[in-house]
Amino acid sequence: MGETGSALPLVGGAVLLLLVIIFGTTSATSLLIERQRLYSLADAAAVFAAESFAPAEVRLGSSGIVAPLTNSGVYQATVFYLRSVGEGNLNEVRLDRAITPDGRRAEISLSSRWQAPLLSDFFGGQLRISVTAQSQVFII
Repeated sequence: MGETGSALPLVGGAVLLLLVIIFGTTSATSLLIERQRLYSLADAAAVFAAESFAPAEVRLGSSGIVAPLTNSGVYQATVFYLRSVGEGNLNEVRLDRAITPDGRRAEISLSSRWQAPLLSDFFGGQLRISVTAQSQVFII
């Protein structure tokens, strides 16, 4: 028996491993970019919601000027912001939570559906990602 053809399984295995690494890297990069886009949207919505206070309710507190927020005001401002800017390239964006935990900060939680750019048996097709952003207004 000669050694002809013995390198072929080795080359085939190396090509298969290389394809798995390429698919994995591509999917992981896509997921990271999608999460960053979603976080940017949540962060901008949190800043917008944190500035939704009523100017008539601004008062001087022990720690400085206080602009009180309400849960309903934060929610309404977030919904308005998301409708005005749209989803962009994100899929199925969902507002999971829009609250003010302490009356001074806006906390926004968004989620979206991520789909792998290269589908295979090794890497699933879809995943729901979620992010939370907080923002507080400081009035000087």
